[in-house]
Amino acid sequence: MTATEWITDIALILIVFRQLREGRLDRKTFLLPLGIVSFVAYTYLDSVPTEGNDLVLIAALTAVGAALGVAGGVYTRIRALDGHLLIKAGAVSAVLWIVGMGARMGFQTWVEHGGGAEHVARFSLAHHITSQQAWVTAFVLMALTEVVTRVATIYIRSRSHRLAAARPAAALGRTA
Repeated sequence: MTATEWITDIALILIVFRQLREGRLDRKTFLLPLGIVSFVAYTYLDSVPTEGNDLVLIAALTAVGAALGVAGGVYTRIRALDGHLLIKAGAVSAVLWIVGMGARMGFQTWVEHGGGAEHVARFSLAHHITSQQAWVTAFVLMALTEVVTRVATIYIRSRSHRLAAARPAAALGRTA
């Protein structure tokens, strides 16, 4: 792994650690992780291999990323206080985030330095995965999907909190 890859992965993990402390839900909550994964996608998604079972691998890891992202977003606490929304990642959310991001880092480290390259090559041959780019694409899309679905889930949940908070205020305005 390059220094850029380590920094990017660690930055994504630190985003959730930052959210272990309750803080204000604002644009930065959404833009920072989306900016990081946009950079990663731009840097590593040169092509999407479509031969053999490459798309099956890509779809499977993308689905895992989506499941982790939605679950992570669901297990992030959102509450209203003094007209602001606060966000706090729960333990489950943090663990899911680390599992997703850590799996990618662990896989890449195992392949590059732990003797996993031969195992992956045999697996790829046996399952008709045609290139190293298929693995890169699958893991990048897994991370991208995890981030996007987590952010989208938090956004959708925050909208319902805003609507719920606005209803009592509107009701009070009508009765006064």
